[in-house]
Amino acid sequence: MGTDPIDLAAALASFTDTWSPRTVATVNEYDVRVVRAHGEFTEHAHPDTDELFLVLEGELTIRLEGGDVVLGPGQAYVVPKGVRHQPASASGAQLLLFEPSQTVNTGDTPSELTADRRPAGRAG
Repeated sequence: MGTDPIDLAAALASFTDTWSPRTVATVNEYDVRVVRAHGEFTEHAHPDTDELFLVLEGELTIRLEGGDVVLGPGQAYVVPKGVRHQPASASGAQLLLFEPSQTVNTGDTPSELTADRRPAGRAG
């Protein structure tokens, strides 16, 4: 993470595990993260922050109490702080997330999918 352009495809190619975001850049005190999604993620909320999902490839469903939001490539959605949500992708997706650096991926619901903050480029 420096002054070079960020190659999101290369960052995503550096790991294969799902639901384990990698930080590709930091903007002020927010992380820009990439993640591979497949299957269902832990239902959770982030009590203190919004969370932006941008689909780079594939399709993502964000399950919300008020109804599902389905996103395709190039589409983004902001889950407001405190709103319970469950991302899911039946066929797999590649995502970009934008959230405060200290944000834990499983929010208020720790699970086996809770991931440490890691930079892209480390094999996984």
